[in-house]
Amino acid sequence: MDSAAAEPARHDAGHDGRRLVEVRGLTKLYPIEIGWLAKKRSLLSAVEDIDLDVLKGETLGLVGESGSGKSTLARLLIRLIEPTRGEVRYLGRNIYRMRGGELRRLRRKIQIVFQDPYSSLNPRHAVGQIISEGITELGRRQAARRVGDLLELVGLSPDVLQRYPHEFSGGQRQRICIARALAVNPEFLILDEPVSSLDVSVQAKILNLLRELKDNLKLTYVFISHDLGVVKHIADRVAVMYLGHMMEVAPASLLFANPLHPYTQALLSAVPAVGRPPRSDGRIRLEGEIPTPIDIAARCRFASRCFRAVERSWKEVPALEPVEPDHFVKCFNFAPLDRARQQ
Repeated sequence: MDSAAAEPARHDAGHDGRRLVEVRGLTKLYPIEIGWLAKKRSLLSAVEDIDLDVLKGETLGLVGESGSGKSTLARLLIRLIEPTRGEVRYLGRNIYRMRGGELRRLRRKIQIVFQDPYSSLNPRHAVGQIISEGITELGRRQAARRVGDLLELVGLSPDVLQRYPHEFSGGQRQRICIARALAVNPEFLILDEPVSSLDVSVQAKILNLLRELKDNLKLTYVFISHDLGVVKHIADRVAVMYLGHMMEVAPASLLFANPLHPYTQALLSAVPAVGRPPRSDGRIRLEGEIPTPIDIAARCRFASRCFRAVERSWKEVPALEPVEPDHFVKCFNFAPLDRARQQ
């Protein structure tokens, strides 16, 4: 998508249409050596030529199979890793050019909540210490009061201050991680599979908490998940990734009602229908081999598994282009689902 020229989506009252984050041509290639004796230097493509906007106040769902590049993109967005090329602009400023105090201020504005709450918490630190680590501008009493307020905000009692991570359930640990992220008053949260390791009943509680926090604190989210059912209920817009490329971006209601990319259609066909038994005839089963991301050929990444691939798909890389208002697709031969099944 040349989203720099595209009008931002305004389908939902959850955001004001202003761009908080702008991603342009973002690419991360890892040099590797393959072979035993005559080693060959190659490039592993984790994320390639990503163009994407995150609108202030929205929840952008980022979906795709394992290995699609979602977590790499998340780490690029908060500058945990450096890109091979491209840029990420936060409120118009390229974050990869920030240094010193400006970079430190950015770190406070952007926070991340990881998938596994236990591995992201220091087991030797009590809850109070974990949450207060980023609160450096307040005195001891004010910081303690702030930690207590944060615990109540995420649904935990201030009485847990002296307890350690191993004493909590998975859902409680994730609440602690969320409180820690909120301690520095961020504007932008990246939620990297925040509920995938939790039981279904706990997932619902954490998702409800995240919705409340977003509304009350005026936050912006990038919500990463492989679970389309979860994304459908929390996201304003959805971006679909496959092997490091962005395949489709659309408002959630539009994407779930009218997916156009063959990969998105296959993903949605695998989501169980609530209230009726699964139907094998409704499932789009992908065949063919998943290509290696090492020295990958200049063609459509999905061509080897696509049921709508054309000759051009094997020779060129399609661009992510607008096909209707606020709806972008990276495909030479996209079609609505009903017509796709007929061919």
